[in-house]
Amino acid sequence: MKNNNFIKTTALVLTFIFAGTFSSTVSAQSSKKQRYKVAVCDWMILKRQKLGSFALAAEIKADGIELDMGGLGNRPTFDSKLGDPIERQKFMDKSKELNVGISSIAMSGFYAQSFAKRESITLMIEDCVKAMKNMNVKVAYLPLGTESDLVKNPELRPIVIERLKWAGKQVGKIGGVIAIETSLSATEEKKLLEEIGCKYIKSSFNFANAVDNGRDIATELKILGKKHLAQIHASTTDKVWLENDKAVDMPKIKKTLDDMNWKGWLIVERSRDVTQVHNVKANYGANVAYLKRIFQN
Repeated sequence: MKNNNFIKTTALVLTFIFAGTFSSTVSAQSSKKQRYKVAVCDWMILKRQKLGSFALAAEIKADGIELDMGGLGNRPTFDSKLGDPIERQKFMDKSKELNVGISSIAMSGFYAQSFAKRESITLMIEDCVKAMKNMNVKVAYLPLGTESDLVKNPELRPIVIERLKWAGKQVGKIGGVIAIETSLSATEEKKLLEEIGCKYIKSSFNFANAVDNGRDIATELKILGKKHLAQIHASTTDKVWLENDKAVDMPKIKKTLDDMNWKGWLIVERSRDVTQVHNVKANYGANVAYLKRIFQN
């Protein structure tokens, strides 16, 4: 009798172990097969280049993070741990452990710094490309920001194009892409990308740029086209959560991207509820959940 009970108990335990393993495997495979994946910016969840960004992303059920290169300030290059092999490995191990991917490596320092005028641009780009290569990340995010805004400073266009052509050659050596964010309309940004003429320089499309300038997101995406689109910052200026934002027709956006046969990362940067703007888990958890509900069901 005791032997029978032992056999039954053992069989039950093995069944649970197998079921759990199978469930985890299916979950991991399902995540890998997703046409659209959802990430959050590590600097916006207050975990800029910190290992804790992976755990927080996992907690709010994001598929990945956009990992920042670190601050710039007056330094010749980014304040980054990613050039240190030991530190870099910690990030890669944590990513694997928690099954939280890295959508892209961001040069967010250029939100406030001038891509057109900084003298050590060569070193900055080379450091970012090295990090991409060593971490097997294929996309770098480069916002042209306020100092290289081509709408407000059109005279900077020639130098920006020249520098992006050079940067494209560098990232092209590792088969990667630099995704730029501008304040231009989709029509004008497409012209800019065609003038640069490098397949390794593409667009990081931002919902906020379209909405803040009274442009329809889906229409802008169609104009830009699959060929020029590397990733999407799928959020708007802080006001309400994405699901409550009347300027964002998410099902229409999904259909547009489906029709374009595009696939890639949707990255949450903002769209925080201003009544609780500092509640990271509530804001990013809600926006991640909404994007996954629309794009992954």
